[in-house]
Amino acid sequence: QVQLVESGGGLVQAGGSLRLSCTASERTVNMYSVGWFRQAAGKEREFVATWSGVGTNYADPVKGRFTMSRDNAKNTVHLQMNSLKPEDTAVYYCAAGRLWHTTSRAPRDYDYWGQGTQVTVAS
Repeated sequence: QVQLVESGGGLVQAGGSLRLSCTASERTVNMYSVGWFRQAAGKEREFVATWSGVGTNYADPVKGRFTMSRDNAKNTVHLQMNSLKPEDTAVYYCAAGRLWHTTSRAPRDYDYWGQGTQVTVAS
């Protein structure tokens, strides 16, 4: 079972940047797709970005502002978030799914989840 630990959340002013990290307990490259999702208060969990063997995929609201990267030696995936907006405020979760050869934006397709990290963007 893959264990995921997120870090890097916090409070930032609108227009600022944060970098989230997700460290897995085992290697994910060539095995698991790793995705980022977020859930704002009172809303459903929504897709943010994912990285699999077919490439990266971003939700329209974050395209051009958020970028995923991987440090395979450390089993870590990063989400660099720039030009943050108040509407980006949410708990951010990383997730891993056995989707290396495909991609999915659906939370149900991911098997393992981290505990979440709060991101708050002040206006």
